[in-house]
Amino acid sequence: MTSVRVRGYGPEDAALWEAFVERCPQATFFHRIGWKEILERCFGHRTHYLVAERGGELAGVLPLAEVKSLLFGHALVSLPFCALAGVAASDAEAIQPLHDAAQALGQRLGAAHLELRNPAPRLAAWPRQGLYAGFRKTLKPDPEANLLAIPRKQRAMVRKGMKQGLSSELDASVERFFALYADNVHRHGTPALPKRYFEALRKLFGAEILTVVDARGKPLTSVLSFYFRDEVLPYYAGDCLEAREVAANDFKYWELMRRACERGARVFDFGRSKQGTGPFDFKRNWGFEPAPLAYEYCLYRRASIPENNPLNPKYRALMALWRRLPLPVVNFIGPHLVKSLG
Repeated sequence: MTSVRVRGYGPEDAALWEAFVERCPQATFFHRIGWKEILERCFGHRTHYLVAERGGELAGVLPLAEVKSLLFGHALVSLPFCALAGVAASDAEAIQPLHDAAQALGQRLGAAHLELRNPAPRLAAWPRQGLYAGFRKTLKPDPEANLLAIPRKQRAMVRKGMKQGLSSELDASVERFFALYADNVHRHGTPALPKRYFEALRKLFGAEILTVVDARGKPLTSVLSFYFRDEVLPYYAGDCLEAREVAANDFKYWELMRRACERGARVFDFGRSKQGTGPFDFKRNWGFEPAPLAYEYCLYRRASIPENNPLNPKYRALMALWRRLPLPVVNFIGPHLVKSLG
């Protein structure tokens, strides 16, 4: 059998890469080649995409991005801002060569660590972070059956939103979404991603924005979702303070589920959430079972895995300060800080 050869991605590989991702069961939406442009253009990250070949045919891919930060250090990640983007291979023998190539690349670049975001453990000898869990559920063909499948208490919240006269609209721009999203993350004490990032997601991936409005037409909550193969992935969201009073968030996700079902989607991917958080509990209350994700690390120049997340106690004072800053100020400063997170 011909051996596997790993090489760097070239512009001429774009169509082959995208076709491979479309047909490879291990590939996720975050393996799509458009993420390379987004990470480079929106955040200035240097990307290092790897291709495994056998006999001139793609056998596996691994997207990587180099993240440098004065605050958080130097890392090689697959991929920042993406839930799952480890090795995707149609050939089992391509997995280890891609891991080996990534490990050597991180060493050569002088990174403090290499992070691979996998759905399940792959590298037994590497330290692993179990902070995140993913939530996925198969949709029924009939929207009404999906409504009845929502646990009773959460279904009552959806019906509460219906009784409040809420309705959903698909937006042609990111304006209403971004206003709700930026306000939401500010209330939680974290920086907002730049508006140009969401505009790029719409342009490159056709990301869909669904906004829920009240009977007067006031936007209450909004969600940006991706469609990939037969899946719908709500990935970014934001709301105003009044949204909770009228169950607008429950209504929002039901409307997305209903629309996705009518569009022919078979899987609702509720994304990742940190264990021990409100979003984690919210998704469980919707009847989604958490599946722990395996973020695995090769440590070159650090003694332990990074904990660059809001649950880390050392960031609480900074988050409290961030909440007190005016929204125009944080929206200006935030994009310069948040590019090193994700």
